[in-house]
Amino acid sequence: MTEKRTYTKRNVTTNTVQVNEFGKLPPQAPELEETVLGAIMIETDAYSLVSEILKPECFYKIAHQKIYEAITSLALRQEPVDMHTVTEQLRKNGTIDDVGGAYYITLLTAKVSSAAHLEYHSRIIVQKYLARELIRVSSDIQNKAFDDKTDIDDLMQDAEGMLFEVSQRNLKKDVTQINPIIEEARTRMSLAAAKQGASGIPSGFHSLDKITSGWQKSDLIIIAARPAMGKTAFVLSMAKNMAVDFNTPVAVFSLEMANVQLVNRLIMNVCQLEGEKIKNGQLDKAEWQKFDNDINQLIDAPIYIDDTPSLSIFELRSKARRLVKEYNVQCIMIDYLQLMNASGMNFGSREQEVSMISRSLKGLAKELDIPIIALSQLNRGVEGRTGYEGKRPQLADLRESGAIEQDADMVCFIHRPEYYRITENPETGESLIGIAELLVAKHRNGAVGIVPLKFKNVYAKFLNKDDYDEDDNPAAGSYKTYVSKLSAANSDFNHEPLPPLNGRNDDVPF
Repeated sequence: MTEKRTYTKRNVTTNTVQVNEFGKLPPQAPELEETVLGAIMIETDAYSLVSEILKPECFYKIAHQKIYEAITSLALRQEPVDMHTVTEQLRKNGTIDDVGGAYYITLLTAKVSSAAHLEYHSRIIVQKYLARELIRVSSDIQNKAFDDKTDIDDLMQDAEGMLFEVSQRNLKKDVTQINPIIEEARTRMSLAAAKQGASGIPSGFHSLDKITSGWQKSDLIIIAARPAMGKTAFVLSMAKNMAVDFNTPVAVFSLEMANVQLVNRLIMNVCQLEGEKIKNGQLDKAEWQKFDNDINQLIDAPIYIDDTPSLSIFELRSKARRLVKEYNVQCIMIDYLQLMNASGMNFGSREQEVSMISRSLKGLAKELDIPIIALSQLNRGVEGRTGYEGKRPQLADLRESGAIEQDADMVCFIHRPEYYRITENPETGESLIGIAELLVAKHRNGAVGIVPLKFKNVYAKFLNKDDYDEDDNPAAGSYKTYVSKLSAANSDFNHEPLPPLNGRNDDVPF
């Protein structure tokens, strides 16, 4: 026979004890909460030891939350923290009676004699808090799952978002002594020296690789442009270079195009066949033969495509971890950032949501220790400017959030003057037909500059400016890409410096 138990909720101002539907008390450690608060009020530097660990909501008792809020207010103003100042602050806050009066503050300090094991006790309080949050989230998900009106896809997005919020509160902030970091830096320098200066993943565009030394681990790279500038074409050209020419596994998350459309773009790029012919299949015998020969470059290439529409940052995190673990993916590309969302979390504006997404992408790049390249849209500011220089994008043109510029380690812009009917460089007289510029506008750990590239619109393809193909020289026969072989003896890292973009780069290295 099952014993039926009855529970009574305490109606005490200093407690929040409630019994859940399973007949169990929520995870809590009220004695440790009292010990920690008492220790903070008797030891001068105690608060500084726990300020990054504890937040007011971590405490189970409402009274303890209000006491810790008063302590935090004092600490922020750099005022002394003791039983007298805390009592006075609670009076100012109008919450002294809610916590049990000055007598309860005195009791807290009387229960402890030192701040020994303060950090350890604080971490236990946080663990109890996280356990309560998981119970709250799972209970909320359960209630919604029982509701027949709930859309399951929306519920899964909400669940992922709520769990992500909880996990963010449990981020470890570990401190590392400098010696192993120096050793890691030395190892990376040795690897870079062995590859003639390329410490990162080469893009295949040697003028760009000269600036970046390859895409660096843990970097968030934003590549932005106005519509029709060729953002997707640039990313696919780069993915082909990485995967085919350097055998580097890459993942492409396409939020805008279906996977077949994306592969069609890759076929245009590799086989140099017009997009319209690939769509309708109207190829002559020679073109079919060219297709059959050149498509072998893409077969078995380590390129992984995900075309999930309206991808959430939480889905991306789980998929990216699996790709790195199972396929050793070394670079992730996202087309494009503004189509992502952070479902399950509440934001006051779209700008705040985009800010959260960009911060999460940077955090993911650090966690996986790989470069993440995200495409981004620009606002219409470019369209309102005139002249050769005026049409070049600027950092202020980034759309929806200034946090993108802040979080990114690199910001690059794609600019094709020909699109704006600027066919000649007014300074040098050089033809700009078929020429694209990759503007490295922000580089946290290096130089900025302008990288000239060749763009073949009919094939949606970017090349090095000095690459030649059958369109340039019909007698040359089949197309061949001369990519940047960074380990070659005559490395392009010996070229002259690129022209600066709008003067010096004012970004500090750290």
